[in-house]
Amino acid sequence: MRQELHSLQVSTRGKGLVPIDRAVLAWVRQSGIETGLLTLWCRHTSASLCVQENADPTVRTDIERYFEALVPEQPGRYIHDDEGPDDMPAHLRAMLTNVQLSIPVAGGRPVLGTWQGLYLFEHRARPHRREIVLHLMGE
Repeated sequence: MRQELHSLQVSTRGKGLVPIDRAVLAWVRQSGIETGLLTLWCRHTSASLCVQENADPTVRTDIERYFEALVPEQPGRYIHDDEGPDDMPAHLRAMLTNVQLSIPVAGGRPVLGTWQGLYLFEHRARPHRREIVLHLMGE
């Protein structure tokens, strides 16, 4: 049994789903681990991780619109607004999604479905540099 640890830096342009598949798949491949469990951990309270459809970009648009409606940015609605009107909504959106994913690895690849992609979900309006920690255990 081996373990590998890696830190993935992701630059965002503001709110939205940022594909991270290629970087994750490349790192798992270079690790040499054929069978195991991959854990992804987002080190932020205003961004999250998700597995979502990767074929039709309108899915991402609909998800982003849904979260805008579910947790709106409205001045005066939230007490916590230290970093602006998107501050508390970003925390709530992260809480409603995931900051951690666990994915089996088989044949040296994360076991994802045909239409499944890995995404960092940025919840803040301005660009950020986000860190995702990847931990892989296996053989």
